Amino acid sequence: MASIKNYLSLIKFSHTIFALPFALIGFSLAADDYLDLSTFFKGNETDHSVMFTPWFWVKKLGLVLLCMVFARSAAMAFNRYLDRHFDAKNPRTAIREIPTGVISDKNAYRFTMFNSLLFIAASYFINPLCFYLSPLALFVILFYSYTKRFTPLCHLVLGVGLSLAPIGAYLAVTGAFHWLPLVFSLTVLCWVSGFDIIYALQDEDFDKANELYSIPAVLGKKQALAVSRLLHLLAAILVVLAGFFGGFGCLYWVAVVIFVGMLFYQQSIVKSTDLSKVNIAFMTANGIASVLFALFVIADLFFHTRYLS
Repeated sequence: MASIKNYLSLIKFSHTIFALPFALIGFSLAADDYLDLSTFFKGNETDHSVMFTPWFWVKKLGLVLLCMVFARSAAMAFNRYLDRHFDAKNPRTAIREIPTGVISDKNAYRFTMFNSLLFIAASYFINPLCFYLSPLALFVILFYSYTKRFTPLCHLVLGVGLSLAPIGAYLAVTGAFHWLPLVFSLTVLCWVSGFDIIYALQDEDFDKANELYSIPAVLGKKQALAVSRLLHLLAAILVVLAGFFGGFGCLYWVAVVIFVGMLFYQQSIVKSTDLSKVNIAFMTANGIASVLFALFVIADLFFHTRYLS
């Protein structure tokens, strides 16, 4: 019988570090819209904030985190289930849990359905809008697994799936849309799409041989890296625009320097002729970028008064 450790490995639970910090940013932006976080913990909360007890925030945050875990677990398990035959033929992925028989394909499918239902159930307890939108969000993140079979834009679809994190967390609190978390969602889209292209460089030859679509398989390594760099440039521009128009303080700009610096770093260590540092660029650089960016952005919300209509 497969252990919990095997299932955590199946869904690459450690990769949750990419989108989760941005979900926390979305949640913190929503909290700041209701509570002036820079003064709330000094006992100067606004009259509007008395409507929201500590339990409200604990419950909302807990449900957001559960939705993140359930949605990502469903998406990753489904991806592994759908790609099991390709994974078995690819030397890089043949050691994964389904090809090696550690987890059966039926159990992976059941795990996907179980987490999908839990995701929808958790959204029900957030608010009606999140509940109504949950099937659409689930469709997007599951649909990604099919896209490599017919379009090289699969990387962008993955980016769309992860970009739901900040706007979804904001909706969980407010039940309404706002342009600022949308800018962070667009940042995630460009950032994730860019580093997924880097990761896909490893499978260029395999994808071509098996009629799978990816930007490296269609354009080649050199041009694929150019597309990745363009996407990361757009991500950098978006975080700068969010800073200017979002009314942030100096800690936010520290976050921008770190985030953009890590984008530059991962692009600098991966070459079309040398893929030996792809894993460093993919996991280490992006993990540092997302966590530190979120920490400084959230800290800025706590210590700086934003002026935003």
